[in-house]
Amino acid sequence: MLRRTVLTVARASRRPFSTTMASSSQSPVEDAIREKITTALKPSTLEIYNDSHKHAHHKAMEGSTSRETHFKLVITSPEFQSKRQPARHRLVYSLLKEEMAREGGIHALQLKTLTPEEEAKQKAEGTWEGSF
Repeated sequence: MLRRTVLTVARASRRPFSTTMASSSQSPVEDAIREKITTALKPSTLEIYNDSHKHAHHKAMEGSTSRETHFKLVITSPEFQSKRQPARHRLVYSLLKEEMAREGGIHALQLKTLTPEEEAKQKAEGTWEGSF
């Protein structure tokens, strides 16, 4: 089942709210991703796509009982300011190292990382694609 979670932050109050579903997903890995990214990066946009169902038949997933192995994340955060993409990705990987190292944990992680200015520019140019 494809699960999409989108978290945006209200500009005035800086309080998170979900635009597509409740903030709790009933999925421990997805919940850990959301909690760690939100706490560390204070994102204005956080989109989490659980694509595990698309990869369940792959040989590498043989014998795995986890339904949370493949994720796509779109993260917009001021913490990415003055960092190039590889440094941004290393930062996210370091936040999720436990989930990536655990048996049945994250097997694949696709990232789109932006600063608020980069997101605003893409939206103004009409090139914003929140998802991949």
